[in-house]
Amino acid sequence: MGQVQSIAVSAADAEIRLDRWFKRHFPGLSHGKLEQLLRTGQIRLDGRRAAARDRIVAGQIVRVPPLTTAAPRAAPPRLPEPSARDAKMIQARVLHRDDDVIVIDKPRGLAVQGGTNTERHLDGLLDALRFGATERPRLVHRLDKDTSGVLVLARNTRAAAKLAEAFRGKATRKIYWAVVVGVPEPRQGRIDQRLAKLPGRLGERVVPHEEGKRAVTYYRTVAHAADRVAWLALEPVTGRTHQLRAHCAALGTPILGDGKYGGTATHVAGVPGNRRLHLHARALAIPHPAGGTLIVMAPLPPHMRETWDFFGFEDGQERDVFADLAPEKTRGEQ
Repeated sequence: MGQVQSIAVSAADAEIRLDRWFKRHFPGLSHGKLEQLLRTGQIRLDGRRAAARDRIVAGQIVRVPPLTTAAPRAAPPRLPEPSARDAKMIQARVLHRDDDVIVIDKPRGLAVQGGTNTERHLDGLLDALRFGATERPRLVHRLDKDTSGVLVLARNTRAAAKLAEAFRGKATRKIYWAVVVGVPEPRQGRIDQRLAKLPGRLGERVVPHEEGKRAVTYYRTVAHAADRVAWLALEPVTGRTHQLRAHCAALGTPILGDGKYGGTATHVAGVPGNRRLHLHARALAIPHPAGGTLIVMAPLPPHMRETWDFFGFEDGQERDVFADLAPEKTRGEQ
């Protein structure tokens, strides 16, 4: 291999360490040689120096210098073509499309990526979203399988790098809507609580832990039905796994239908769809790769629409969903 390569990180490799990425794609490169290349700046992430321990993000560009002793990376396994039914379904979920970006309304129950016992996932449907483009759309961030709503895809390598940087640099604003069991006190506030992944009876869970990663969420009670449930607007400043679910549970008001974090108390009797997670990525504002700001909103999914109707909540599709949450000066908060 006698030339420099610029390789975009795939969604399948997102959030692993850089040294693990090289072990996966260049198994002939020793760890000692990798550290030397990192120390001398020959390996870079998005043009910047990097360390072996750095976590990589989908869409980042890895500069790989000539590696005469390393085996070339194996070609990723080819995903099967989406069925006609799945292709039609995912195309109908497009909220915005231009030359650089596609934004979809991800349905509840569709995993973003594959894994154990997960054969149907968004990553396997991306070919249906080419719309004539030569490049396959790329994932640049994630939503949990049971969370619905706004999800951004890059249509080319350049856009992927810029969008990934916007997420990594916290230049985006993400507003989620949730129904929680009970009413939080105070009704509006900021949660700054470290979270860590720990094993448990229901599998790995994210819980408050003093040695965990810092997680910050702003919340506001938009409406409530007596003391039974409340409609919350949530804005995560950080992007930890299950952050909103764990923070709502820590408030003493777990999300409706979230048995993993709230147990059977989240299955409120008589409420339609009470065993389905009531968490929806309602709106996102992000710098567009071509300039300006892209703002996209996703309508409520059917099970949450039923709950809104049941409690008489008025969703106000034209309301300013960014109002009263996380003032502008907190945008760069870590």
